[in-house]
Formats: sequence, C-alpha cells, structure tokens
Amino acid sequence: MTNKNIYIAGHRGMVGSAIWRVLEAKGFKNLVGKTSQELDLRNQEQVNQFFTTEKPEVVIDAAARVGGILANKDYPYNFLMENLQIQNNLIDASLKQEVQKFIFLGSSCIYPKLAPQPLKEDYLLTDTLEPTNEWYAIAKITGVKACQSIRQQYGKDYVSLMPTNLYGSHDNFDLQTSHVLPAMIRKFHDAKIKEGKTGMSEPVELWGTGSPKREFLHVDDLAQAVCYALENPLEEHLYNVGTGTDLSIKNLAEKIQKIVGHQGEIQWDSSKPDGTPRKLLDVSKLHQEGWHHQINLDEGIQSTYDWFQSHIDTFKEVKVNK
Repeated sequence: MTNKNIYIAGHRGMVGSAIWRVLEAKGFKNLVGKTSQELDLRNQEQVNQFFTTEKPEVVIDAAARVGGILANKDYPYNFLMENLQIQNNLIDASLKQEVQKFIFLGSSCIYPKLAPQPLKEDYLLTDTLEPTNEWYAIAKITGVKACQSIRQQYGKDYVSLMPTNLYGSHDNFDLQTSHVLPAMIRKFHDAKIKEGKTGMSEPVELWGTGSPKREFLHVDDLAQAVCYALENPLEEHLYNVGTGTDLSIKNLAEKIQKIVGHQGEIQWDSSKPDGTPRKLLDVSKLHQEGWHHQINLDEGIQSTYDWFQSHIDTFKEVKVNK
C-alpha cells in the first residue's frame, strides 16, 4: 500500500497538507501534488492530461473553494460552479484512468438545515438546505452522488467522507472569508495586541447571538480518518467524520478568548445571521468501522493559536475572485 501512487488534490490547503503529513509519516513514498498554478482543476483538459501522464492509483480530493457565511453570501456562483468543476473533473478522470480508490471530502453542510440531531448519513436530501451555504452544499452533494453512482455501476472503491467544522494549522485567518473558529482567533488576537499597545480594554464584536451549537474536529484527526479509509475497505459510500460532541458558539468564543488571553468584552451583533441552529454529526458508522478522533478541543485550539502566532506574517489569506 505504501508504494501506491497517490494524488492528493489540494495538497497545499489546510486539509490536503494535513493528509500529506500523515501519509508521509506513515511511510507512503509516492505522494503527488500540484499547485493551482501547475494544474487548474477547473480545466477538464488539463486534468485529463495530468491523469494520463501521472496515472495515479489512488486519488484523495481535498481541493475546494471554501469560505464562511460572508463569502458564501457574496459569491454564490463561485462556490457552486468552481466546486462542481473541480470535483467533476477529478472524479471523471479517475473513472476513465481506472483509479480504483477515490476518497471524496465534503462537509456536514450537505445535510438539511432542520434535520434531526445528531445528523445521520441517511438524512441526505430529506429536506431543504441552510441558505447561507447552500451553493457549496449542492456542489458537494453532487460529488457524493457521483462517487456513489460509480461505486454502484462500476464496483469501484469510491468513498465520501463528510467532516464536521474543521480547524488547525494552515487554516484561513482572513476575516472576509474564514470560518468561525479561525476568525475568532484572529479577532481576539488583534484585540489583545491593541490592548497591549493602548493599555485600554478592547471589545470584540462577533456575529449572531452565540446560541447555535457547533462541533469542531482538528484537521489532523480528519487526516487520520482519510488514512484509515485508504488502508481499510469501507462497506458503505458515505461516512460522517467528527467528534460526536458540540458546544455553543458563545462557549467557543469564551474558550478561545481565554486561550488567546484577550481581556475585553465580547459584543454579540444579533442583527447578523446565526446560520444553522445546531449541526452535530452522528459518527457511529465510522466508529463501528474502528476510527475515533484523538485531539480534544482545548488542545487543538492552543496548537492552532500557536501556529497562527508563528506564521502571522506569512500565512495565506484566501481571496475569492469575483
């Protein structure tokens, strides 16, 4: 297995780079990655040529256009079309080139907004989606169904893993496009630095009421789940990946504030959207297969903040093209 030619799409992103590190540490020798400058995954001709030349035996799709509520609201077409292009090109090229193992990574936002909690894989397509990220969700649902149909029609080992909210090193900390946890780290850190300079308390404003509950998984745990799916044949086509526990956004903010060391007030702007009231994954299927997460939230936030501070002048801020 460790000698297989494995292509990791999106290998420089938060998820892809974590998968690369984990596989490399486990002795996988033939890992292939291409930057977006070297290979535009939205371009079908380029992708087909790459697969014809490289002939990967395993493909891990960690490439996507991602962002938080604000980015999804401002750029719906980009989030729908670019994600469709990326995943369709990868899945179709993999089928044409006889790739036997394909691991497709999606998001828990594929499930209906008001589905029963915790979210089971069976709830897919049973109700309407959360409007603040439906464009991204629709694209990812299409990818899940494409992999399922190939599995059904061609008998290939194509599996979809749906992680909960991710965080960790190499995250996006740009306040215009980031998700809630890294955005909070950035906001509390910036306010702490300002407090240090002025000697005055600096409030931090956060969106919504703080009442929604969310589950968070460290990206290194997701990478371990991907490795588990790579090394073990999974019986079904779709698996949730998470911790099975959640907390309120208010509690998350207080936890991050304490770890960062910010002293000021937290102000909640209830005129801004909260998003889905709760989004907890039922991870019993993957637990039954034998995989469990290892990194607790406090430990994970601390290591993420440490990474943020050591890369504060160099980390990548993702920009969405209009």
